[in-house]
Amino acid sequence: MLKNADRYGKIWLAAGILFLSTAAAAQVRMSVAIAPPALLASEQPICPGDGYLWTPGYWGYDSDYYWVSGAWVMAPEPGFLWTPGYWGWDGGGYMFNEGYWGMSVGFYGGINYGFGYFGNGYVGGRWDGGHFFYNTAVNRVDGNSIHNVYNTRVNESVNRVSYNGGQGGINARATSQEEAAGRGRHIAPVAAQTEHAQVARSDPQQRFSANHGGASTAPAGRSNTAIHPKELPAIEHPAAPNTGNAGLNQKYQKEQDKLVAQQGKERQQLQQKQDQEHKQLTKQNANAARTQQVEQRHQQQTQQMQQGHSQQMQQMQQRQAPAGHGGGRR
Repeated sequence: MLKNADRYGKIWLAAGILFLSTAAAAQVRMSVAIAPPALLASEQPICPGDGYLWTPGYWGYDSDYYWVSGAWVMAPEPGFLWTPGYWGWDGGGYMFNEGYWGMSVGFYGGINYGFGYFGNGYVGGRWDGGHFFYNTAVNRVDGNSIHNVYNTRVNESVNRVSYNGGQGGINARATSQEEAAGRGRHIAPVAAQTEHAQVARSDPQQRFSANHGGASTAPAGRSNTAIHPKELPAIEHPAAPNTGNAGLNQKYQKEQDKLVAQQGKERQQLQQKQDQEHKQLTKQNANAARTQQVEQRHQQQTQQMQQGHSQQMQQMQQRQAPAGHGGGRR
């Protein structure tokens, strides 16, 4: 039934394993006995910028199903489209076929994910001349900031079934065009997507055992935190030291203030550097492919800086923790 799925880069999922890493997960060959729940209803946030494509929400699984909300993700290359992953019955259990990026949309089980993914192909937008044009009939796009838009109405039917085949599943098979797409050049889910899935996996509220298939409590949006430092949330100042020693509290407070100021300065410096690169792109009249490469590099720089700052803050708090609460100094 899913004989072409291995050509898609299929990942078979089982209890305890999902999105641990692309390499490790690709080796998993087990199935889940219980069918995934119905897809959750959710609202699509407004598109954050040119070149982002919507990747729909789905159920992940380890020891329980958990909901991974839909997210706007920057396409890895101009011209690439997202083929969503899907659950399918193979006669002995339900297995997950991981999504991928490619030049055309392949088979995704006939699942109606909405927002342009209505079971076959994608009607949420199209590439033209290196730019993505958004169909505002099915996507939320701010026309004031993104002008490459069009509006083509499509017939939508509500169907929340989240799997193909088996008892009560969608009865759909891949077309010859979808099979050809599955054999074409692919790019695996990008880092922002796997990180987004990991966050959902670690959130108890996204577990089916907690939400029972109710409305999604996860904020849908971009799967990454930010592309540029100016888009990061404000630096959160640690709680005021309370060691019981006024002198030590004052010392620790100065350490905190110094670290917050240092991190703020590093954000500003990186933002200035990226702004300068944007000016150079404009002066050079860079094409869409070049611009997207620079934006992806900016995204990586920003995420690495944010992770480093988070580690610095955690290490400082551990050093300042009172004795018996993390081994801090006296």
